Amino acid sequence: MINPVARLLTALIIAAALVLSVDWVSALTALAGEIVLFAVIGVKLRTALTRAAVVAVAAALTAVTILLYGQVSGTVYWHFLLVTISDGSIALAVATFLRVLAIALPSVILFIDVESTELADGLGQVLRLPARFVLGALAGLRLVGLLGQDWQYLGYARRARGVADHARVRRIAGQAFALLVFAVRRGSKLATAMEARGFGAYPTRTWARPSPFGAREFALIAAGFVIAAAAIAVSLAAGTWNFIGTR
Repeated sequence: MINPVARLLTALIIAAALVLSVDWVSALTALAGEIVLFAVIGVKLRTALTRAAVVAVAAALTAVTILLYGQVSGTVYWHFLLVTISDGSIALAVATFLRVLAIALPSVILFIDVESTELADGLGQVLRLPARFVLGALAGLRLVGLLGQDWQYLGYARRARGVADHARVRRIAGQAFALLVFAVRRGSKLATAMEARGFGAYPTRTWARPSPFGAREFALIAAGFVIAAAAIAVSLAAGTWNFIGTR
């Protein structure tokens, strides 16, 4: 099991390189390197394809927007009001699609089998982030799943009192406010309980589960640097490097 912090740093390294330029060559090079990386670390093909399909849909929607309203240059193929499809918008849409895929895939696929507690352990022990922040965020993340259940129960309670039979918009607004109040109260009680149990010990605290960081983690981070460097180098060699600050 590779430490989640190494996975996070690898995704950030690749993303940092790709946001510097809007071109299809660097994004395509990074995608090729990422596919090899996923195969090496043993990501399950079926799960990877499922996650990649969701990312591809989001990337396609972004590309369509750029296609219709992107930079106009070269031959104009279709124009209607504010919508213009040209050589420039097509090239930018393709680059955007590949870029979104290359940035999002590592963030999604590398965290397929990572649990929130493992990530919190890594952030606290490896990156030395404040325990109050890490454990508070972990507790809040675990409570997010209860919001749907709370919303359902609030709806049941309001129907039982006969106040949910009309004025749908007003009912939803009132129920949302009640959910907010309920969440704040629960968060306050949880914070008090965690403080009483020593979860926010300062300046140091003990951790029940160690978070090792060794050769595999450094190898993964090095692979991230290799992918980022290769993407930039190939783009520069192909003459397609388009630094975002010059646009």
